[in-house]
Amino acid sequence: MDHVLLLEDIPEIRMWLKNLIQQVFANARVVECARVQDALLQVGQQRFELALIDLGLPDGSGVTVVEALRDKQPEAQSVIVTIHDDDEHLFPALQAGAFGYLLKEQARELLVEQLQRISQGEPPLSPSIARKVIAYFTGQRRTPAASVVPDVQLTERETEVLLRVAKGFTLPEIGVQLGLSRHTIADYVKQIYRKLNVSSRAEAALEAQRLGLFGRG
Repeated sequence: MDHVLLLEDIPEIRMWLKNLIQQVFANARVVECARVQDALLQVGQQRFELALIDLGLPDGSGVTVVEALRDKQPEAQSVIVTIHDDDEHLFPALQAGAFGYLLKEQARELLVEQLQRISQGEPPLSPSIARKVIAYFTGQRRTPAASVVPDVQLTERETEVLLRVAKGFTLPEIGVQLGLSRHTIADYVKQIYRKLNVSSRAEAALEAQRLGLFGRG
């Protein structure tokens, strides 16, 4: 892949995805966008072989970019990378022309494996998404149960630490900002990871997104 479009509004997650792309496609030139309108402008200016697209952007849905690529650059392969695994997001994206659909919550190794399939012409689909698609086309589709969002209880201090972890600050930097020692911050991070059931900074950033922390100061 020579040119890859990356549409993701959260800087920390965008960097994580860019690193993922460059791990799979070493020579890829990644064009980063945070808004639908910026991505549409890029689609009108240059050619892409691949696009990784989030769905919920500040100025609209990533499906709009999928449709633009389908109409203007049909050779480009659009892959949705999102936290949404429900039918209401999945099937409109596929109908708009998405080649693949990946969930951000997957382990990095599985995402790498899925993206590698693109070179063999295979659509990258998270396992749960593949099951939904198969069930749909074999007539086994059921009305999905309402998503259950765990009631994660973080203290105010834990929330402050999580937000800074998600924004990319190091433990010593967070310690200085909050007036705490590095070791105390490390203990907070361990507790936060345990409560959120995550094991990496990228996963913590995703959880911070789900909890709506990026709208805070």
